[in-house]
Amino acid sequence: MPDIYVTRQPLVNRQSKIIATRLTLHFDDGATTKDAVSLLNALSEFWPLGEKLIFVSCGNIPCDAAMLEWPMPENATIEVESASFVAPDAAVLVAALQAAQPSLCLVFDTQAKTALTSNIPFRFIAFDAQRFSPPQLKSLAAQTQPYGIGVAINVRDGQAFQACLDAGVNAAASWFFKYPTRAPAKALNAGQAQIVRVLNLVRKNADVKEIEAALKHDVALSYKLLRYINSAGFGLSCEVQSFRHAVTILGYDKLNKWLSLLLATASKDPMAPALMHTALTRARLMEVLSQGLVDRQEYDNLFITGAFSMLDALLGVSMDKVLESMSLPESICDALLGNGGVYGPFLDLAILSEGEDGKALAEQVGMLGLSADQFNRAQMQALAFADTMEL
Repeated sequence: MPDIYVTRQPLVNRQSKIIATRLTLHFDDGATTKDAVSLLNALSEFWPLGEKLIFVSCGNIPCDAAMLEWPMPENATIEVESASFVAPDAAVLVAALQAAQPSLCLVFDTQAKTALTSNIPFRFIAFDAQRFSPPQLKSLAAQTQPYGIGVAINVRDGQAFQACLDAGVNAAASWFFKYPTRAPAKALNAGQAQIVRVLNLVRKNADVKEIEAALKHDVALSYKLLRYINSAGFGLSCEVQSFRHAVTILGYDKLNKWLSLLLATASKDPMAPALMHTALTRARLMEVLSQGLVDRQEYDNLFITGAFSMLDALLGVSMDKVLESMSLPESICDALLGNGGVYGPFLDLAILSEGEDGKALAEQVGMLGLSADQFNRAQMQALAFADTMEL
């Protein structure tokens, strides 16, 4: 079967929350929607559950009736281009859609009138932000409101994101929040510095009493730590009620991993939840992809590298300033500062998984000796993990 690679993009609403994920399928030469159905079926055991919707785009090939052979999960929505409704085999597609009645998102273009009058119900209407100016988008969003919920796709930056919201769409697919426009602070604030202090003690295997004493300086920090440890993402069979109990159950290495996540939650940025979700997805993706490629004791460090890859945006401090205060292995610092090293290729792949360059993604997957199947499975596992931790 020809290879297909899956990239992802978050759908962000007016409250700056990720409410859905848009998956784009990148097809090798010769791959078809039948191959896409086989891929999606293979990913079913890792499919993210819960309230968040998953949009599925066929990328640069048309969505046809063969896609409807996929037994769609309840939270899935298939994107279909307006041009598909005027294609030579449009009658076959329309008949299949009328029979299956799947959750659909119509990607609006100049041929959308035929689709909108086809008696096919659409849950969403998606507007490509690269095709329409803000005034055009505002007019189209108003005209199509009776047909489906308006969303925007291919939104390139924060200014375009805001313009889409101002035009009347409800959410937009974009990574704009990864690139904050505010000037970085010169140092960590007091709360962030306290988490770093505790984290450094754990990394140095300090005595439990010393770490507990540091935690007592910040009751909120202790509460957050225990809340994270008792969250669904851990899957523990009993409730952890104290830091000493956490050390007993998890050990220092795992505690270091989850304190690292706690640092990433210290942001007061309005986009912090979206940034944190991205960091969690990268962290789990890198951890899963590394299995069998590096020594087992490196897995947690790869997780931490992914979790820390958004710290500059989360904490509002440049990455070099963040790392100055932390006792981290050189391999983690090299990756975070863009200096390559052992973990650098894994972080590069995690970042490519958020883009639209299927060819570059395939090359990076191959460079690490991974298969498309391994990558796609890890991508879905990581997304499901981030969603679970968010709860």
